Amino acid sequence: MPRAKWSNENTWVISTLNRLQNTFDLYAVDAVSGSATNIYHEEDEKYLEINDELHFLEDGSFIILSDRDGWNHLYHVASNGKIKRQITKGDFNVTSFYGIDNKKRLYYQSSEASATERNIYSIKLNGSGKVPLASRQGTNNATFTPDMKLFINTFSAEGQPTKVTLVESRKGELIRTVKSNERAEKALEMYTYAPKEFFTVSTPSGGDLNAWMIKPVDFDENKTYPLFMFVYGGPGNQTVMNNYDAFRGMWFQMLANEYDMIVVSADNHGTDGRSEEFKKSTYGQMGKLETRDQTEAALELAKRSYIDGNRIGIFGWSYGGYMASNCLFQSPEVFKMAIAVAPVTNWRFYDNIYTERYMGLPSDNGDGYDADSPLSHVDGLEGKYLLIHGTGDDNVHVQNSMRMVEALVQADKDFDWFAYPDKNHGIYGGNTTMHLYRMMTEFIAENL
Repeated sequence: MPRAKWSNENTWVISTLNRLQNTFDLYAVDAVSGSATNIYHEEDEKYLEINDELHFLEDGSFIILSDRDGWNHLYHVASNGKIKRQITKGDFNVTSFYGIDNKKRLYYQSSEASATERNIYSIKLNGSGKVPLASRQGTNNATFTPDMKLFINTFSAEGQPTKVTLVESRKGELIRTVKSNERAEKALEMYTYAPKEFFTVSTPSGGDLNAWMIKPVDFDENKTYPLFMFVYGGPGNQTVMNNYDAFRGMWFQMLANEYDMIVVSADNHGTDGRSEEFKKSTYGQMGKLETRDQTEAALELAKRSYIDGNRIGIFGWSYGGYMASNCLFQSPEVFKMAIAVAPVTNWRFYDNIYTERYMGLPSDNGDGYDADSPLSHVDGLEGKYLLIHGTGDDNVHVQNSMRMVEALVQADKDFDWFAYPDKNHGIYGGNTTMHLYRMMTEFIAENL
């Protein structure tokens, strides 16, 4: 029972999922009698994502977010569970539903403009009269007042630090700027900064993949540069977004400019922003298509005259560490080095709610769990490998890296390994972050 809420003062609505997370039901429970009525049912041959996008109207009908037509959209459902209408339509995803006002106008965020951007819209309950409220190119996130008349828009884009504005929700007119972030903009001027270039890389098997690239500011197309790839790649996530990266973004800038390299990130099959077919294609075989996509993207990029195909490295954290390990082990002819931070090394070791949603049960899909586990491919290691984990990680348990260390030792493979005592999945605190990123930077400089 992943969710529960009151639809009115007398009715408690409970969401239920089966263990495979491909059958979803809503039950309305009478608070007095305790009797329960099924008011909605949905199934999928792969899985259903649970969300908080559920809003009840006075007549007992409700608004729900569903991917039943192949994209995430808003639906108006009658109190008896019958779908009255699909409110939003098109080849895009509704990514957040903020609410509905007293005039039956809905407010939501979507990827309609681009899979790599997020904008805010309003639309009538009958699906007509759509109005863009925050459509500046980049990423817009909204927080509405209870009456839906105003919202705080938090906006950022590549090279543009976050700005916060107060906006009226009828036409999307600006009322005032709450935070301009001029200090951050001026700070950027102190550094050598090369904006990300957004593009698509065409791969033989995976088709077009969204990507970004950072080139050195003094880029010379007549030179050749090593390629350093950043990957996450997990289901329903994106690294390729037009927003301001205030965390690793400056590290990537430093690598490009101080160490003279090209930095790239590409979103493989399974990631968000595109169709459900694209996202759910990795079901039951996590790691397979993703590793293929990253490898093919590296090979396609290596065809560019300014990229040295013999000097390709990859880095990832968590799911990204799983991916970086797979890429290095399974494609040693492509990747020269990899850094894996806090990686999953076999999905048998991870949170069962997350894992079974995307992989099914180990008892039903044991081969799928093991086929693309990096532990199954340690014999392929030829390049340089740096494995890092916090021993207090309560998300991806350190067991994952301990199993990796043992597998590499028994395969007689040389590698670098560092454990941060008692640090959790984020590996931070005191001087930890500085130590970690200095170590990774030196490893990249020495091996790429």
